[in-house]
Amino acid sequence: MRPRTRVLLLAAVFALLQLANVTGRDTPDSKNYLSYALSLTGADKREAASATIDYFCAGRATIAHRGQNVDVVRFHAPDPAPRVVRECREREWRQVEARLRAGQTGGHTVPFMPERFMRIFEVRPGYPLFLAPFVGLFGVTWGVWAAGVVVTCAGGVLAFLVLRALAVSVPLALTGQALFLFLPCGTTAMRPMAEGLLLALTLAALWGCALVLEGRRARTGLALAGGALLALFTVKHSQALFLGLCLAGAGGVIAVWRRWRGRGPGRGVAALAATGCAGALGAVLLARLLDHPSMSESVQDLLTDHFARPDRERPWAEFFQLQGNFWTEWLRRQLWEPVFVAFLAAGVMGARRRPVFGAFLVAAAATGVLNQAGHPDINIWGERLITAAWLLPVLGVPLLLEPLARRATVPAQGARPTAAPDHQDHSMR
Repeated sequence: MRPRTRVLLLAAVFALLQLANVTGRDTPDSKNYLSYALSLTGADKREAASATIDYFCAGRATIAHRGQNVDVVRFHAPDPAPRVVRECREREWRQVEARLRAGQTGGHTVPFMPERFMRIFEVRPGYPLFLAPFVGLFGVTWGVWAAGVVVTCAGGVLAFLVLRALAVSVPLALTGQALFLFLPCGTTAMRPMAEGLLLALTLAALWGCALVLEGRRARTGLALAGGALLALFTVKHSQALFLGLCLAGAGGVIAVWRRWRGRGPGRGVAALAATGCAGALGAVLLARLLDHPSMSESVQDLLTDHFARPDRERPWAEFFQLQGNFWTEWLRRQLWEPVFVAFLAAGVMGARRRPVFGAFLVAAAATGVLNQAGHPDINIWGERLITAAWLLPVLGVPLLLEPLARRATVPAQGARPTAAPDHQDHSMR
């Protein structure tokens, strides 16, 4: 079976499995992205509100129905779905109508929340632009589902392409694709949120890094990394800043390490570091030029429960106190169930086998930690903010398994294995 066929077959299997959960994946923020996408298809405020509320409340009803079916006390009670839909619609429409009457009618999003909070989503057109064609073609329910399948499968394919660019064998590259699809990063990417597109663009940037560092189509790789940073700005401008800074930092660390060993940094590393610097600087300048919400506004949003309370007088002092509390509790939970930590450790061990690319991989995964640090809220579903960190095991575990796979193929081939690509010193590195 050809590699392309295997990739498509794995994606098709994943898509079929997602039919088990067509609805019920949404979060409160999904309403903002969906209403934005509907406005891009030509719907007015009330049309967008009606379709979004129907979708959101149907999801709440689905969750309530499933929950009662397995409730050991109430499983034989009447289906709660009709009541949940009715109450949900009444609640959402009451809030939207009040804000529309108060004059909160600007922008693309429906006013589900105060205007200051909605401004955060108004400056993120990337995911709504991606979602709009699917919603226009298939309707809201199936359009949102199809968009999730496409972006998640695209992330899996990109993981495969990154590993193949590093000359990893096809079975291990398929392992990377499967890890992306079936680890929590795939689950998060399927949600009607920006994270799926964010993960795909981060993998696209890493693909560009791999192409440059392996000395293959270096210009294409730099264009891919730069283009991914630019597109990421439209999805979530803070994440574009984080990724740019982290890629630049990785390049700087490699350059210093090589200088210490009496070698030059390499054209590829220098070019990627410059691309990261340009991406970070561009994100800052564009955010100011377009008057995007600042970090201070984001901190106030966090500490005032989405501006439902008065602004804090000493937000940064409270924010840093919350940081300490958050990471202490986060670490306690990770040590209780150390699956994530174990995968990260395996990813780091795999990244060490390709120390140059591994530095950029660790840097990209670190953007998940930075994103979580910017929102130290332990109650956010599924730790979705730190999900980019899962890219470390997605790509690192196949690299870790390389020696085992190579030894397994030697007896069958009757020949000695070739040298690992990470021992080569391409000039573009």
